[in-house]
Amino acid sequence: MSPGTPPGAPTTTPKDSLPTGSAPGAGWWRHAVIYQVYPRSFADGNGDGTGDLAGVLDRLPYLARLGVDALWFTPWYPSPMADGGYDVADYRGIHPDFGTLDEAERLIAAARDLGLRTLVDVVPNHVSSTHPWFRAALAAPPGSPERALFHFRPGRGPGGQEPPNNWTSEFGGPAWTRTVTPDGTPGEWYLHLFTPEQPDLNWSHPEVRSEYEAVLRFWFDRGAAGVRIDTAIALAKDPDLPDLTDTPQPHPYIDRDELHDLYRSWRALADSYPDPRVLVGELWLPDAPERFARYLRPAELHTAFNFDFLSSPWAAGPLRARIDATLTTHAGVGAPATWVLCNHDVTRTVTRYGRADTSFDLAAKTHGTPTDLSLGTRRARAAALLTLALPGSVYLYQGEELGLPEVEDLPADRLRDPIHFRSGGTDPGRDGCRVPLPWSGTAPPFGFAPDGTEPWLPQPERWSDLTVAAQDGAADSMLELYRAALRLRRTGPAAPDAPLRWLPGGPDVLAFRRGDLLCVVNFGERPVALPAEHALLLASGPVPDRGLPPDTAAWLRAPGPGPGPGPGEPGSTTAQMWPSRRA
Repeated sequence: MSPGTPPGAPTTTPKDSLPTGSAPGAGWWRHAVIYQVYPRSFADGNGDGTGDLAGVLDRLPYLARLGVDALWFTPWYPSPMADGGYDVADYRGIHPDFGTLDEAERLIAAARDLGLRTLVDVVPNHVSSTHPWFRAALAAPPGSPERALFHFRPGRGPGGQEPPNNWTSEFGGPAWTRTVTPDGTPGEWYLHLFTPEQPDLNWSHPEVRSEYEAVLRFWFDRGAAGVRIDTAIALAKDPDLPDLTDTPQPHPYIDRDELHDLYRSWRALADSYPDPRVLVGELWLPDAPERFARYLRPAELHTAFNFDFLSSPWAAGPLRARIDATLTTHAGVGAPATWVLCNHDVTRTVTRYGRADTSFDLAAKTHGTPTDLSLGTRRARAAALLTLALPGSVYLYQGEELGLPEVEDLPADRLRDPIHFRSGGTDPGRDGCRVPLPWSGTAPPFGFAPDGTEPWLPQPERWSDLTVAAQDGAADSMLELYRAALRLRRTGPAAPDAPLRWLPGGPDVLAFRRGDLLCVVNFGERPVALPAEHALLLASGPVPDRGLPPDTAAWLRAPGPGPGPGPGEPGSTTAQMWPSRRA
């Protein structure tokens, strides 16, 4: 953010035309597949070892061919990178390591020309400690207007030596840091729900609200199709900042009612554009579906991430329960469901699904967890088909389409994640899912950067078989499975709004129909017979004699009249992938 920029000031001509090749209508996001780009690790265009916008621009044809509908960029703004860019110093610029604002505008436009919309990240809970607002606050005295934009408080106890309350940081340790006055004596404390380099903003202050509305306009006017809202449930705080207690509601900073008025104002702004912009919330509200749904009412956020599905173990019963709960919750407010297997904070799917405990809990991550990558890969392939067959929208984290595993042997001196350091090294952190992508070649940097360049995080030598080049055209590769599934999702037998109907399958099988699409996933230990009258369209692994093996998924076309696939269409995908095993 640049405080000197007048809120709402015109910046450039709005780009409101629909992307070429995209389905018409403002509800594109209801069934889109959105690809998450972590710019630092996607592709290095200038050879300095860090991914950048030039690298993304060069790889746009790859993303268009993959078959996704939109790109979501994690923060690309100027930042000291205390938390991977989520400590934003200026919302109206681009981090020099990534490029320039002009490059960002060209990238958004070039993506639109290929039919790819762009979502940008906003992080409204906090800013960087280097942000001009916070620097001014530190230089100002207690009780000043500058400090009113944040949460400054005197400490408790003798001499104010104790934090103002008992809140703890989401990354471990206290949620308060004490300032030092100009004469060197201890001063007030300030609140940070994450690292000390990320001071929380005071969202009861009108200037904070006005500034972020201006930030939204800034990017909407440059063609961004929407925003993903980080930590969307934690912005509002109880003004008294009371201690946390065992009383469940109201929480002093999670899911407070004041947030709904804020998001209604953002929705009005987003809807004011000829091509309405989309608001996507990061909402962690486990076991509170009715509270979650309130954010998705027609005048608030359009959609939100489905962490309940992501965290589920690989088992038929829990997954079905979470799918049912998701569909029911969203139907109640007329919002589309979302599905996601992984993101930049989560252990990669191939690794997670190869463990004894296949669920995910950020707080439960430990070093040295045994993993069967062969099993995890088989399950991740099946999970891809399950996820892409469900009604609603899907978020695909970069590298998932390559079947990349978590890198769990990064050298200690290369780790960057503050979670690792604030845990005293007991938590491995999130660097392992952020390792730069392998594009080509047989040794690092695998085409991510020019040969001889050291990436910001080291890539494993063993990734030579997982590069884009190695998987391109390989019938049994993860990349070709995703390409085939995304083609079928777009042109196949299930209309985007076709409802889900469960079919009998037994305790270890999920089987459902959407339109003329039948999806079957076998979670058991023995093969499951597939219906002979259905045409097999796509499978996540070999299907000998139409017996679906364990940890395998299949898409089938229900019998009945209807147009068949034309030349080059995906109707014979499975025959191409498993020619010797198809019945």
